[in-house]
Amino acid sequence: MSLSAHSVPGSWTHAVLLPLFIILAAFLYLRVWIFTRSGSAAAIPAWKASSFLLGIVLVWMAWGSPLAAYDHSLLTVHMIKHLLLMTFAPPLILLGEPMKVFWGVTPLLARSTLGHAWHRPLVQRLARIVTGLVLCWTASTLTLIAWHVPTLFALGVRSEIGHTVEQAMFFGAGLLFWWPVIQPWPSTVTGPRWSMLLYLFLATLPCDILSGFLVFSDRVAYPVYSSAPRLFGFSALEDQQCAAALMWTCVTLVYLLPAAIISSKLLAPRTSRELESQFHGGPVPQSAPRSLEVV
Repeated sequence: MSLSAHSVPGSWTHAVLLPLFIILAAFLYLRVWIFTRSGSAAAIPAWKASSFLLGIVLVWMAWGSPLAAYDHSLLTVHMIKHLLLMTFAPPLILLGEPMKVFWGVTPLLARSTLGHAWHRPLVQRLARIVTGLVLCWTASTLTLIAWHVPTLFALGVRSEIGHTVEQAMFFGAGLLFWWPVIQPWPSTVTGPRWSMLLYLFLATLPCDILSGFLVFSDRVAYPVYSSAPRLFGFSALEDQQCAAALMWTCVTLVYLLPAAIISSKLLAPRTSRELESQFHGGPVPQSAPRSLEVV
């Protein structure tokens, strides 16, 4: 099978524009981070800056590196790209607090305008809906399922436009899914933290079902790979089983990490302040929403 248009390493979009955009994003982030790290109480720690840089490198690996040229031949490579764009890169980028970093150097007029707009009740309500658990879970689940339907899957493999839309949707859905888990600035805490455990558990179910089907199926689910040149001695069915097992394992382990962190915090001993508040019947004070500052 010939190389599809999107997988040609020399294409303008992947060979020039994407690396240029990533280099520019990394340069601006580092420039602002270095400029603001000294003399600011709210400076971003070095590990968060490193997380952001690693995240955008993973985006490049999935979208514009030589690895991208092999997804037309191996479903395993195709699955690796999906995992990088939806499971690994988004949380790393959000941990880097990119909006907080760039907000500090936004022109004063723009900060004032955006700050006033952010504090409008309608905007606040819309932000809570968009970053709510239900919408984030639904968007990520529908994106995962839709692009693994054989018809849409074939479109993503054979069409450059379809492939670009597919990867953009995976990355966007990944950012949306991880937003309530990471809660980067300017997120607002709107619900009990224990609900995040249920959110992460339910998120594994679509992946488990899809992975289980592909692992134990005795036929190739995506005919586009049946006629593809075989690499590394894998048959199309073995390639499918390897890709599914990889998704099953990675998603489970990655989702288990934040679940373990959240559980440990929930099970940690309460502070004397919380105990005293509970003893006197008063509500436990909640952390204030982290909103945009109006200059």
